[in-house]
Amino acid sequence: MIYAEILAGGKGTRMGNINMPKQFLTLNNRPIIIHTIEKFLLNDRFDKIIIVSPKDWMNHTNDIIKKHIGDLDRIVVVEGGKDRNESIMSGIKYIEENFGINDDDVIVTHDSVRPFLTHRIIEENIDAALEYGAVDTVIEAIDTIIQSEDREFISNIPVRDTMFQGQTPQSFNIKKLVKHYQSLTEEEKTILTDACKIYSIHGEKVRLVRGEVFNIKVTTPYDLKVANAIIQERISR
Repeated sequence: MIYAEILAGGKGTRMGNINMPKQFLTLNNRPIIIHTIEKFLLNDRFDKIIIVSPKDWMNHTNDIIKKHIGDLDRIVVVEGGKDRNESIMSGIKYIEENFGINDDDVIVTHDSVRPFLTHRIIEENIDAALEYGAVDTVIEAIDTIIQSEDREFISNIPVRDTMFQGQTPQSFNIKKLVKHYQSLTEEEKTILTDACKIYSIHGEKVRLVRGEVFNIKVTTPYDLKVANAIIQERISR
């Protein structure tokens, strides 16, 4: 089976003084997360779309889904964990308890505040996850990347041609992801906040899928202005 998991467990502290998590802020009069969910609903390859929400916002998440989308059997809201990887595992726990996990099951995980992903990106993630077992969506680095270990002086300047900026979706064979995650120490679970890193430290190859520059993550007030500009430009076409 093929599952989508939309990660909406964050509180959005970098968005500034707001009274709700950033995924519920409005973009063209609808919550950002609704725009994101709709992209996955348009793809009929998904057997289930799992929304991972903060515990205190689960009812609100269900309410806005019913208001803007309807009560669809393909969508379920589950409680998230304390970090990104725990939240991914919360969605997988739901899958295991309700459907079991087969050898070829894959999960496409995506940030709830990246509402501009495309059908192509989703399709390529599904296909690559089925073939390779682990996928990361990336774009080529445009600016030179500076590494500083002490945050004051340059430690290294990597060759830009080999540098990429990570986006989402990130997609995985579920059985392999669970196996690698469970083999981590508690310290590693705290440090390794990126699911693809879990694969790479175990010597597993992670296939790259090309993203899009406009597949932005709405994290700051500036990002929200950019997102509104993108959607208004599309409306006016």
